[in-house]
Amino acid sequence: MKAVHFGAGNIGRGFVGLLLHEGGYELVFSDVAAPLVDAINRASKYTVHEVGEGGRDTVVTGFRAINSAEHPEQVVEEIAGANVVTTAVGPTILKFVAPHIVGGLALRDPSSPPLQILACENAINATDLLRDEIKELAGDAWDALASRAVFANTAVDRIVPGQPEGGGVDVTVEPFFEWAIERPPFGDDPPRIPGAHFVDDLEPYIERKLFTVNTGHAATAYFGAQAGVEGIAQALADPQLSARVEAALEETSALLEAKHGLDAESLAAYRSTILSRFRNTALPDTVWRVGRQPLRKLSRHERFVGPAAEAAERGLGVDALVDAMGAALAFDDTEDAQSVDLQRMLREQDAATFTASVTGLEPEHPLFTKVEAVVAARQAELGA
Repeated sequence: MKAVHFGAGNIGRGFVGLLLHEGGYELVFSDVAAPLVDAINRASKYTVHEVGEGGRDTVVTGFRAINSAEHPEQVVEEIAGANVVTTAVGPTILKFVAPHIVGGLALRDPSSPPLQILACENAINATDLLRDEIKELAGDAWDALASRAVFANTAVDRIVPGQPEGGGVDVTVEPFFEWAIERPPFGDDPPRIPGAHFVDDLEPYIERKLFTVNTGHAATAYFGAQAGVEGIAQALADPQLSARVEAALEETSALLEAKHGLDAESLAAYRSTILSRFRNTALPDTVWRVGRQPLRKLSRHERFVGPAAEAAERGLGVDALVDAMGAALAFDDTEDAQSVDLQRMLREQDAATFTASVTGLEPEHPLFTKVEAVVAARQAELGA
C-alpha cells in the first residue's frame, strides 16, 4: 500500500505521516521546500518524540520525498499508483495540490480501487474544498475521473510546537491526538489508519475541535501576548488569563450543546482535557507562534467570529469571545506580516469599516456592534 502526503512539515511527519506509517503504508511526501525534501531523502528513518505524560518515541521508516515544484510529473505518477492521498498544507494551498491529483487520476487505471483522498487541515470540510478545486480543473473530464476517487472530510488534532534547533527531520509532538474521518464515502473499504476513528456525522467533531482547541489556543496566545507573557503554558499558569480563556470556551461549548446536542458534562471534560494539553510545560510553544496570522483568525468562519456569530444569532452569550477578539486586535508582532497589516488597518480605517472588512460581519448582524466596540477601544489605545 502507498500513501502520498502533501506537506512534509512537522504535522505531516509527526502526525499524519506517522499514523499512515503505522497503518503499513509506504510514505511519499510531496513538498516545495527543497532543503526539507533533501533532508528527508538523506534520512533512512526519523523519530517522533512525544513529550509529556504518557509520551513515547516512535521511529518512522519506509518513506521518501519529492519536490513537487521541480518534479510535478513524479508526484503525478506516484498518485496514479497510490491508495491514499492526504494533505497538511493549509486550506489556501489546496488549490496548488489539485493539479497534481487531477493528473494522477487521469493516469490511474480505471479498474483499480478508487483513490482515497483526505485533506487534514484546520478548516471545516477541507476535503470538499479540495474536491471542488479538482472538479473545476478537470472540467469536462470530471465525469470520467470522478469514479476514480473518493473524498472524505476529516477533523485532526495534535499540538506540534516549534521544533528545537538541530533536530533534523525528527519531530517533537504532544502525546494526545485525534483523527476523525467520515465513514460513509468509503463504504466497506475505509483506509487502514490506526488510531483514527470513523464517524457517520463529522460536523460535530470538526466544530468541537475548531471551537475548543483552535479557539482556546488562539485565545491563550492573544491574552498572553497582551499581558507580556511569552509561553502558552506560562499564560495558562496565570489564574486571571486562564479564567478568560475558560470563559471563552464555555461560550463555544454552549453553542455546541445547542447546535449539535452534545452533552454538557462531556463538553466540560473535553475543555478540561484541552486546557491540560495547553499547560504541558514540555511543549515549548510561544504566544507569538500560536498567535500569528491574526487577520485570518479574525475572519468570518474562523475560531472567534465563526462561533460567536452563531451564538449571537441564537441569543447565547458572546462577551468572553469578544474579549478574546479584543486581545487579538492588540497582537503586535513586527515579524508577522498579518499582524503588521492588522495594526496598519486599525490606524487607517474607521471602526465600522474595519469590523466589516476583517470579520465579514454585516452591520445588522447581532454580533457587529459588540465587535465594533472593541475595535474602537483598540483604536483609542493607538490614538487612531
